[in-house]
Amino acid sequence: MTTTTPTARGTHRAAPQAPANAPLRGRRSPLASVALHLTLITASVIAVFPVLWVLLTSLKPAEFAITTDFFKETTLENYTNLLRDTPFLTWFGNSLLVAALTTVVGVFISATTGYAVSRFRFPGKRGLMWTLLITQMFPVAVLIVPIYNIMSSMGLLNQPVGLVITYLTIAVPFCAWMMKGFFDTIPREIDESGYVDGLTPFGTFWRLILPLAKPGIAVTAFYSFITAWGEVAYASAFMVGDENLTLAGGLQKFVNQYGAQWGPMAAASVLIAVPAALVFLFAQRHLVTGMSAGAVKG
Repeated sequence: MTTTTPTARGTHRAAPQAPANAPLRGRRSPLASVALHLTLITASVIAVFPVLWVLLTSLKPAEFAITTDFFKETTLENYTNLLRDTPFLTWFGNSLLVAALTTVVGVFISATTGYAVSRFRFPGKRGLMWTLLITQMFPVAVLIVPIYNIMSSMGLLNQPVGLVITYLTIAVPFCAWMMKGFFDTIPREIDESGYVDGLTPFGTFWRLILPLAKPGIAVTAFYSFITAWGEVAYASAFMVGDENLTLAGGLQKFVNQYGAQWGPMAAASVLIAVPAALVFLFAQRHLVTGMSAGAVKG
């Protein structure tokens, strides 16, 4: 059965019809589906394999550390020796203190800076934003020497405060830009309603805007925490002495010119990943929303 359509001359022309067995648009063939699933499975295995290898290595005796005999002699000896015979808990506490301070201070500075740039006009606004952007272009190798000299002149070497300030120089510029983009998506009418009710600009920010910015705050907190928790170069250069080292410097104690203690190092790596995983689980429901909202306007 065919249908006809009117033409410009008043005649009728048969409209073409798709074959009954033609594939629907957007529907994959079985072969394409199999190839897609195999690709996803392969990518997942590649992503999970290093983590699984470290976990299984942490459960093996020292003599089997670099072998593939994962389940031959499973033991928790690496964990017990790590916690009992090394200052790991001291390093862990130092890292946790530095990361927590960096997260709290970084979130506050980034949120207030982003809100000020998003809502107010003031002299030097454009220069401030360009400065925050340009600071992200310099690699650690370029900045480590001048920052070391500044911290030395201020007496902040081998001090957690020195590391916190250093990590803030990394986290705040990026997070301030992101928070500025997020605040741009919040209607200004909310600020105006706060002013009508007699709130100060900071009161409006604290009581009205900040509760609406939870996704952006979650992304900022996560980025600040990971920046401080996983950084190696500054922590290794600025901190000395077992009682002052963070995890980044402490793990280097397991590697020397004669060999490496793979078992304790793998066990330490597993324990180090736990706080990062907990922070991610806490913030993950806000991460996608916050990152996409912060990318709308810049």
